[in-house]
Amino acid sequence: MRNDFEMDLGLRDRTYLVTGGSRGLGRAGAEALVADGANVVISSRDADSVRAAVDELGAQATGVPADLGDPGTPARLIEAASRQFGRLDGALISVGGPPAGTLAEVTEEQWQQAFDTVFLGSVRLATAVAAELGDGGALAFVLSSSVRVPIPNLVISNGLRPGLAMVAKSMAKELAPRGIRVNGLLPGAIETDRMRETAGTDTAANRAARARAIPLGRFGQPAEFGRVAAFVLSPAASYLTGVMLPVDGGAAPAL
Repeated sequence: MRNDFEMDLGLRDRTYLVTGGSRGLGRAGAEALVADGANVVISSRDADSVRAAVDELGAQATGVPADLGDPGTPARLIEAASRQFGRLDGALISVGGPPAGTLAEVTEEQWQQAFDTVFLGSVRLATAVAAELGDGGALAFVLSSSVRVPIPNLVISNGLRPGLAMVAKSMAKELAPRGIRVNGLLPGAIETDRMRETAGTDTAANRAARARAIPLGRFGQPAEFGRVAAFVLSPAASYLTGVMLPVDGGAAPAL
């Protein structure tokens, strides 16, 4: 039961696509959307993880095993939303991070694969979803703090995420006359599997030092990111568009 201080985000019975929705930040966003009454169509490349996530999310979720780099993926996801829930109100576009490494370490093939999935796949899906949306629709790109500040040893992400942010900004202006909003989310150090993988052999002391460097003094939790994502997609954020919103505990050094 809601108390007098809780906000109704207006998500009940709305339907959103959530890519990368079986784990990490995408999963956190899907959970927050479902918790506030929305339906979700989640996707990821691993069929077993999609099936497990749908089982845990319940009747408000359906899943489609799909690769964002596949040109046929947008049509499949849109069709699933129409078939299962009869409507589509937006998308949370999250994709696993590209391989770690410095400029000298990563290969041209890794650059190309990351571009096809992280960049082109995201733009392709956003374009297809936007064509289906009406007034009140919303798109949110899950990007990274690397949009503003390069992250050591993640040169591919540093190269692709800022470009996606500019695409999102352009889309926000182009789609605004149709009442469709487009925003970007810039997560910082959120304790996901991806963060643990990129940390590698980082020591406990180094982790503690990194946490202390964040103004809030700790790493973020996926659920904290998920609630922000749900709000940004919701009608409660109806005057918010073209924004690149840090979710980083205050870590970004600039505006």
